[in-house]
Amino acid sequence: MPTQKTASRTARIRYARLPLVAAPRLVPAAGYRATLRSVLVGPSVTPRIMHSPTILVFDSGVGGLTVFREIARVRPDARYVYAADDALFPYGKIPEAELVTRVTGLMEKLIETHSPDLVVIACNTASVQVLPALRARFAIPFVGTVPAIKPACAASQSKHVSVLGTEATVAREYTHALIRSFGRGCDVTLVGSGRLAALAEAALAGEAIDDEAIRAEIAPCFVADGSERTDTIVLACTHFPLLLDRFERLAPWPVRWIDPAPAIARRVVELVGPATGKPMQPQAQAIFTSGRTASADLAAALGQFGLSAAEFAPSRAPGSFDTPAVSA
Repeated sequence: MPTQKTASRTARIRYARLPLVAAPRLVPAAGYRATLRSVLVGPSVTPRIMHSPTILVFDSGVGGLTVFREIARVRPDARYVYAADDALFPYGKIPEAELVTRVTGLMEKLIETHSPDLVVIACNTASVQVLPALRARFAIPFVGTVPAIKPACAASQSKHVSVLGTEATVAREYTHALIRSFGRGCDVTLVGSGRLAALAEAALAGEAIDDEAIRAEIAPCFVADGSERTDTIVLACTHFPLLLDRFERLAPWPVRWIDPAPAIARRVVELVGPATGKPMQPQAQAIFTSGRTASADLAAALGQFGLSAAEFAPSRAPGSFDTPAVSA
C-alpha cells in the first residue's frame, strides 16, 4: 500500500474495486497547494455586496440541483439560472479536450444570454478539467466543486475515510493530491462508481431503483480494520446527495456523509455577500440541452427545488443551443 506524505502526517490511500489509470497533472510540478485551492476558490477576487445578483449554476445533469438548493438558501434574493448539459451526460466518459471545447462553448452562450455575476460549476469533473480554461476565457468569477476531503479527514474520529465519486474523479491525480495535502493521517479508501450518477438521474425522474443496485455501489466504502471502521464518507459527485436517504438506510453502519454543497454556498456568499432583500420572484430559470421531454415526475421533482417544469432546449452543436426562460 503506497504511503502519501504531507508536512507532518501521512495519509494512506486504498483503492476499492476501481483499477486506477494514469491521469495528467493539472499543472507542472509547481505548488500543488496553490492549485488545489484555485479550483474551488479561483484567483483572488475582491468580495462585493451585491443586491439581487444573477447566479448561474452549471452541471452535466440534475446533480447540481443539490448545490443550487444550498446557494438559494443563503441568497434567496438572487436571480438564478440552472443549466444542465444532459445531452452529454455523463461527463466522466468524455475526453478532456472535447469536454473543454464543449463546456467553453456552452458557457459563452449562457454568459451572453443571461449576463451572470457569478458562475458555479456544480460538477467535480468539469471543475477539475474545464475551470482553468473558463477562468482564462471569461472575466467573471467562477466557483468550482472539489471532493470535500479536508473537512472529512478533520472530522473523522476513526481516521478511516472513504471517497465515493465517479470513476473519473477518483482516478485523477488531483484527488490524490488532495489526500496527500489534507489526509491528516487517515486511511482513505477511494471508491469509483460508474452507475450511481445515472441511478440518481433516474430516481429523480421517477424511475424505480432497486435497493440492491445502490447497496452494491456503496458497499466498498465501508471498511472495517480491527476495532476501527469507516466513520466518514465524502460524496465526491453532486448527484450523490440526491440518493442520501437511500445511502443512510442501506449503510451497514451509521457514518457521517460529507456533502460539498454547503461549502460552495459559503464561498458564493464570500464573493457576492449575504442576502440583502426579499426573495426574488421569479426565482429561477432552468435550461437542459438534451431536447428530451420532462416527465411528470421530473417536473414535480424540479418543483421541490424551486423550479417549475423546465422546457428542454435541444443542443444542436457544441456551444449552440436555445435558452428558454423558465420561471419558478
